[in-house]
Amino acid sequence: MKRQAVRSSAIRSIGYDPRERILEVEFTDDTIYEFLPVPAELVRALFAAESKGTFFDERIRNSYIHRQVTDESSPT
Repeated sequence: MKRQAVRSSAIRSIGYDPRERILEVEFTDDTIYEFLPVPAELVRALFAAESKGTFFDERIRNSYIHRQVTDESSPT
């Protein structure tokens, strides 16, 4: 999934698949997680949030099914 870099001390980049409603978050510690099913309006609010880390912690982290994924675009 293509992710967009964001300005955040906790989150490096965010991607979203609207058809599958999957939010992908890459954290500054290089871990990547998928969250689902996340509504598009919540993802738009995350992108617009002044503090993406706080918004993520309060509205997404423990509210959606999630799993850690491997970044297949990274060299091995």
